[in-house]
Amino acid sequence: MKKIAVKQRFYPNAQQAELLTKTFGCARFVYNAILRWRTDAYYKDGESISYNKASAQLTSLKKEYEWLKEVSSVPLQQALRHQQSAFKNFWDNRAKYPQFKKKHAKQSITLASSAFKYKDGQLFIAKSKQPLDIRWSRELPSEPNSITISKDKAGRYFVSMVCEFESKPMPVTAKTVGIDLGLNNLFITDSGEKVDNPRHTKRYENKLAYLQRKLAKKQKGSKNRDKVRQKVARLHAKIADSRLDNLHKLSRKLINENQVVCVESLAVKNMIRNPKLSKSIADASWGEFVRQLKYKAEWAGRTIAEIDRFFPSSKRCHGCGFVHESMPLNIRDWTCPECKTHHDRDINAAKNIKTVGLAGLA
Repeated sequence: MKKIAVKQRFYPNAQQAELLTKTFGCARFVYNAILRWRTDAYYKDGESISYNKASAQLTSLKKEYEWLKEVSSVPLQQALRHQQSAFKNFWDNRAKYPQFKKKHAKQSITLASSAFKYKDGQLFIAKSKQPLDIRWSRELPSEPNSITISKDKAGRYFVSMVCEFESKPMPVTAKTVGIDLGLNNLFITDSGEKVDNPRHTKRYENKLAYLQRKLAKKQKGSKNRDKVRQKVARLHAKIADSRLDNLHKLSRKLINENQVVCVESLAVKNMIRNPKLSKSIADASWGEFVRQLKYKAEWAGRTIAEIDRFFPSSKRCHGCGFVHESMPLNIRDWTCPECKTHHDRDINAAKNIKTVGLAGLA
């Protein structure tokens, strides 16, 4: 059995919106108060606070601030669990030091099974008698084990439900493909197919720049500033949703049609440091695309073959194996000096990626 998170949008009524606003605020307050307490204890006394001590501090906070009892205690406890995970990632050098939660950033709470009820296709949360008005796009594979309710910067509400499901492998096919990720084209296959890069950020950058200029001129704390901030957030959400939708469609098509997908293992975090290409690389979302390919391949019984990032796929002739010493990005096609074969840079790279990927599997 595997786990899947089914994310759906919902529209709370007035009572639910007020309850969620209180719960978001209480969870944020508890997270920030405990984080400040743990930070001060470490830098002043050199004491490392354990999760058990942090949980005991939560009890003290509830006695001091009575309004914390107006919401369910489960999301407050879960906020401390998330904080403990953040500290563990920091100690293991996987993330930076935990940051304080902000009021105008994305808000989220996690509810364990004791704080919600799923019955007859309806979801009820603690402290509310009415079910959430969820716009279902698919049926749940099982009853959810836990749920996460979030409100993004654009003011939209989502609920993500963690369910168990049994994946069914797709029929075996003999087709294999090698893909070379790029910026002019999102990816190029070894057969010569070039998939355009929509460049969603560039499409809306003028409108985004206009709204951000308006936002910068508004007085902090004013209602007009909040209105413009909402417009900026909605435009960012539109760009992100468009990008994600396109990546899901393309990754699903590749997995459905091919038994093996060969792709480069790119260090996107290092590549994005390039000041001239960072914006385009971030907009292309190579890392997210490969991530989608991996989990969809696992569910469908397909194989993702990643080749070494230092393999000279673009500089190597697919026909004879000749390798150029260097090849700037402005060279889009070249002729091999050994076998005189004329290559399209990206198609040649995709062919090399496929050859090396299949050889590694063999």
